[in-house]
Amino acid sequence: MTQDFGLYSKFPYLGRGTVEQTRSKHHRLVQAFIMMLVITNFIGINAYRIVQLQLVQGEYNRERAENNRIRLMPVAASRGTIYDRKGRILASNRLSRSVYLWPQEYTPTKWLEMATELSLILDIPATDIINKLEATGYNSPLPVRITSNIDRSTFVALAEKAGETRGVELRTENFRHYPHGSLAAHLIGYTGEATKEELIANPKYPMGMIVGKMGIERSANSALEGVWGNRLIEVDAKGNEIQELGVENPTSGKPVKLTIDLDIQKAAEKALGNRRGAAVAINPKTGEVLAMASGPTFNPSIFAGQMTREKWQRLQGASKPFLNRALQGYPPGSTFKAVTSVAALQSGKYSPNSKVGTYNAVTIGGITFNEHSGGYGVIGFRDALAYSSNTFYYQVGVKTGPEQISKWGRELGIGGSIDLKLFGLDGNHGQIPTPKEKEEMYGEPWHIADIVTMGIGQGLVLVTPLESSVMVSTIANGGYRVQPHLLASQTNTAATKSIKTGLKPATINTVREGLIDVVRKGTARRLNDGTIPLSGGKTGTVELPGQPDNAMYIGFAPAYNPEIAVAVAVEGGGYGSVGAAPIAKAIFDTYFANKGK
Repeated sequence: MTQDFGLYSKFPYLGRGTVEQTRSKHHRLVQAFIMMLVITNFIGINAYRIVQLQLVQGEYNRERAENNRIRLMPVAASRGTIYDRKGRILASNRLSRSVYLWPQEYTPTKWLEMATELSLILDIPATDIINKLEATGYNSPLPVRITSNIDRSTFVALAEKAGETRGVELRTENFRHYPHGSLAAHLIGYTGEATKEELIANPKYPMGMIVGKMGIERSANSALEGVWGNRLIEVDAKGNEIQELGVENPTSGKPVKLTIDLDIQKAAEKALGNRRGAAVAINPKTGEVLAMASGPTFNPSIFAGQMTREKWQRLQGASKPFLNRALQGYPPGSTFKAVTSVAALQSGKYSPNSKVGTYNAVTIGGITFNEHSGGYGVIGFRDALAYSSNTFYYQVGVKTGPEQISKWGRELGIGGSIDLKLFGLDGNHGQIPTPKEKEEMYGEPWHIADIVTMGIGQGLVLVTPLESSVMVSTIANGGYRVQPHLLASQTNTAATKSIKTGLKPATINTVREGLIDVVRKGTARRLNDGTIPLSGGKTGTVELPGQPDNAMYIGFAPAYNPEIAVAVAVEGGGYGSVGAAPIAKAIFDTYFANKGK
């Protein structure tokens, strides 16, 4: 009312109707102005977005739109099957379901949210999923495998989400299957996704390529891996396949046949019983590896699925299940007396008929060295081997000298004369250092105790079980050093041709008969029970400061026409005749039981 009176007082000629009309017109003008501002802002925002999408991000969005419609999908090749010498499967393939993500489908922020959801279903840390996406790149047009070999319950839980969410794909493909579990794990190895370095080194590898990581799976990877193919498909907005536009079929990997005998491998592993140690069996005439057991072991199938941090830490534990102990050096103990015997006879300082007095103890260089039992009187090489006299080999080792022992040890197969690259597995050579080599290796001068302990296979001497099997084969087969190998295709080829050593026939005969006497009447007479042909061998008991003794054994059978040679090492196994020789016996039992089959 106050406003009306004021208005009339200023404009007395206006009536009440005229004032209402003026006010209504004013409101319409204000509303029109506000509407124009809203429309202008809306058009401006959309224009800005159009410019941003088409000009600033045009190329990216065109590429993304095309990739949402057409996808290139790698098709995994079936990996080649690994067989034993008799055609029995050691490694093959099985169908499984894998989970893939398409990086371009979401922003990094959205993927972080998705990874959190997926981690609950897949039982994988979200950080692991993000790390794989980041390693590939969020702009990658190709999918990234997050995990494989998922179980049925996980598949069901994820299938619903994959159907509703773009960027998540379930795919059926092969995974590596080891039907015998942990059997021969160290020599067969395992597979896994190619690392970034492996992808760079092999430009033809697709993302997610499966390659060998250990053992034969790695050394024979070029034959086993095959060639992956591709499928070009059209998909809808959710990633569901509409049609196939083209296909390049994969090429399966080639099969690989090993020299391993499945039955002998089983016998070796069962007898070893997953104790720390190793057992090797080879053909002493060809170098074919018939068995190679190492304990503790692991199951390579665990790498077919998601390798969790907990699983990996268990594999790196104190028991070192990854370590192939057949290719690690051990003090050989009295099994090395065969080498000292060869070196002494080859040096010319001793003859096959030489005899040496043995005692309860001998003093050399002012140091007293004890016999493991009472002295055996004056004996020759055959009895010294049969009864494993320490005082005999203390004296013989000193007189023969470290250079001769080192030389003939290498000639027999120890310390680098085996080609481990041809063998195809990671491992080490043993060592029989000379005084000069000791100073280079350890920075310490030679001591009289070094040669005394060398004579009985302790001190600085290290020999791998594989080398021990070659060493005893060289003596058993008449002086030919074989090249051990695992691929059946390498047998009787130039690469694995046996090398004739310079061993004199008299040396071979003396040492071989001494090893046979070990079984006839000596420390390994338990093997002469009539269940297998007469064999030759040598026990060893290795003293370790503050630890239980290691048990060692080397052997061959039959005694005069050898078909199989063995070497066994058991950490903390005690006496060689008790802790190691029974493992060799189990291997011999299986070999001869199956020989006629």
